[in-house]
Amino acid sequence: MRILSLFLVFFFLFQTVAVFADDKVSDDMIYDQVRRKLANDPDVKGGNFEVEVKDGVVTIKGAVEKDKLKAKAEHLTKKVKGVKGVVNQLVVKPRGA
Repeated sequence: MRILSLFLVFFFLFQTVAVFADDKVSDDMIYDQVRRKLANDPDVKGGNFEVEVKDGVVTIKGAVEKDKLKAKAEHLTKKVKGVKGVVNQLVVKPRGA
């Protein structure tokens, strides 16, 4: 009886892990999270960026003032759950240019 109980506990434990491991994030969810993360960052201020998501790969387009901000926008995007890759098409345009 004890062996059967242990078997059932492990069976349900592994079923739960399998369900969470298979939890995929939709492109729409990724899009929303990336937009929020970029728009809310005080340095990047990415509210005007164009964001596209296809099969977990995010393309970001727009303009930033410095190379450092371009890199930060890419880093923020990569941190979003479900992002498989980032195509950074941001261009650097210093203020007044």
